[in-house]
Amino acid sequence: MSSKDHHEVEVKRKRSLKKESSPTRGVGDVKRSKSSTNDVKLFYAEEEEVEHRDPKKDLNLFKSATDDVRKCFKDIRDSKDKPDKSTNDHIETKKRETALHFVLLKKLNRLSHIRCKKSRDATNEAKQRIDQYHLQLQNLLYETMHLEKEITKCLEFKSKDEEIELVSVEEFYEAAPNDISKPETTRTDQHQLRLARLDWELEQRKMLAQKLKESETSKDQLDKEIKTQQEYLENLQPKLTSILQSTKPVQEYLGMPFDQIREQHQIAGHLPHPLYVLYMQTDAYRQACDKKLEVKIEGDIEAAKSMKSTPELFADVEDSDSDQEEQEKKSSKRRRKTVDSGKVERKKKVLKKHPLSVVLKIKTKDGTCLQLNFYYLVTLEIVTVVMQLKSGSESPPSCISGGDLLSPDLLLNEIYPGDNGNTSPNAANQYELRRLGLGEFNQYIKETGKPYLWAQWLSGLQFLNNNKSSKVADSSVSSENMQQTIKRLRRRIKSRLSLLKQLASLERGIIPLAPEAMPLFPTKIVAKLTSWKRSTYEDFCVLPYTEELVSNGLAKESDIFFTATMDRGSAKMTAQIVMTPDYPAVAPLFLVSLQWQTERSALNDINIQEMEEEVNVHYKEMIIHKSHDQILANQLQRLLMCFDVYLETETQNAEEGPKEISKEKVYARFARGPNRTKPYKFCAEVGIFSHR
Repeated sequence: MSSKDHHEVEVKRKRSLKKESSPTRGVGDVKRSKSSTNDVKLFYAEEEEVEHRDPKKDLNLFKSATDDVRKCFKDIRDSKDKPDKSTNDHIETKKRETALHFVLLKKLNRLSHIRCKKSRDATNEAKQRIDQYHLQLQNLLYETMHLEKEITKCLEFKSKDEEIELVSVEEFYEAAPNDISKPETTRTDQHQLRLARLDWELEQRKMLAQKLKESETSKDQLDKEIKTQQEYLENLQPKLTSILQSTKPVQEYLGMPFDQIREQHQIAGHLPHPLYVLYMQTDAYRQACDKKLEVKIEGDIEAAKSMKSTPELFADVEDSDSDQEEQEKKSSKRRRKTVDSGKVERKKKVLKKHPLSVVLKIKTKDGTCLQLNFYYLVTLEIVTVVMQLKSGSESPPSCISGGDLLSPDLLLNEIYPGDNGNTSPNAANQYELRRLGLGEFNQYIKETGKPYLWAQWLSGLQFLNNNKSSKVADSSVSSENMQQTIKRLRRRIKSRLSLLKQLASLERGIIPLAPEAMPLFPTKIVAKLTSWKRSTYEDFCVLPYTEELVSNGLAKESDIFFTATMDRGSAKMTAQIVMTPDYPAVAPLFLVSLQWQTERSALNDINIQEMEEEVNVHYKEMIIHKSHDQILANQLQRLLMCFDVYLETETQNAEEGPKEISKEKVYARFARGPNRTKPYKFCAEVGIFSHR
């Protein structure tokens, strides 16, 4: 491009800049102006210029200027790559053009910043206006909500007179005088009618207050008269007491404690009917048959006098749910009870005991005393028992395997078959407890005591299988069962004490035989008892040879289980003993396993089965005279004897016996029959063993 062409382009560029600039100021003016005043004027002039310029046109102008700058840079580079004589002039011309383009770009940049600033300012102003309107809206909404609350309060306002129960309108017009009722006004104006009824209510209350005052005056006079008579009776009481005290030496000399008997009989009048029957029948039996029996009444006599009758208490429990519903409806006037507090209150009512109880003491010859406290649950209408055992002159022997045999849970368990006292004999109690959300009765035995069937019978109560119970105590039921129950309780104490002595001896490896039982066994038994310990129902059930016994119901969870270990040489025999709570009326059952060369039991060895039969079936041969309580020791001794016979008669060497086991006894025959049964029967007269 020639210098002439460059000059024409430069002239055109200047003209275009003059057109884009304001009429008063141009790009050339900006370069020439150096003072601050002119800069400020130019800034505000450009702000005004922005308002009149089209942003899209400025954008297109910016793009064209940018393209021209690129083009100039390219021409300069091309000129430098191919230099000639006019290269320097050409480069200078392009530099000037580029500078002009940069001036234009700066102007467009300032304009774009001014536009951006104006947009931000406009946006901020709009946001401020919106925030102001939003604040005004919130204020209006708050005022609206406040007004609505005040309107609701006004609509829900209830005056105190609405809580007053006024007489009906008909009664008001009939009873109220005309100066109060004012029928000509009140029949048409409800407000005046309300005021008149309130006036009449006030007059009636004034009259009732006057009557109350008169009644209180009359009551005070009666109180004074009663107090005078009470003082007279109180002065008379010491005199009567002194007269009774003077007769006590005569009563003691004659053995007739009339005062004590009279006091007990007076208290008996406040007993509930079942406990009254129990006390009177027990006292009659004591006087007629058993002088070692003691019976007395304990408890709070004043509480018994003020106590409500049983049907009212039961009605209170039944109505507790409906009362609770009414309380919930009136929650604004009364305090609500939580679910837990309501349950505790119902529990107290249902398990409430009568304040008086009957205490029965059964004594044995050695001085041991069984104390039974009988309580009556007034709501459930059953009698419960709490036991205490007091040792006599000799304390019970201590042993590990029988440490709990005298505990309340085991000592009174199954005095009659199946009667463990864990459930209420009155079937209606279970439904009542579930209805009130109290669960099963056995959860509360520690609080109430156990409701044994014999306790109900002694109290004259009889609950039948068809759930028809005799709520009225019958003295004939008590008298029919009194003697047998007392005998069973006394026999249970005696047998348990005897059993504890045997267990203590067995733990030391000694079988305590009674002298009268010695002839039943040979003088020499080689096998020894090496271990005796308590077992559990769960341990018993896991043994393979006990499965049949458990399935037939001959071993129950309520039974007492022991494990005995016996040794002779390398042979070891383990015996599992099942003892019912009614021992010794029911003999213990023995199950045997033998570890000698192989594992043997009644499942795989008929001789072991016959050994068990010898102990479990023929136990009556070991009961002599009064040794019934020693049946356990006798059975263990016979088991040791049969253990010796089994080992000495094994068929490995019928003539001389195994080398390890020497023959210590005399046998008529070592084995008999196809099953090769062994001679377990001992003939004490001749001292030999024979087959049955």
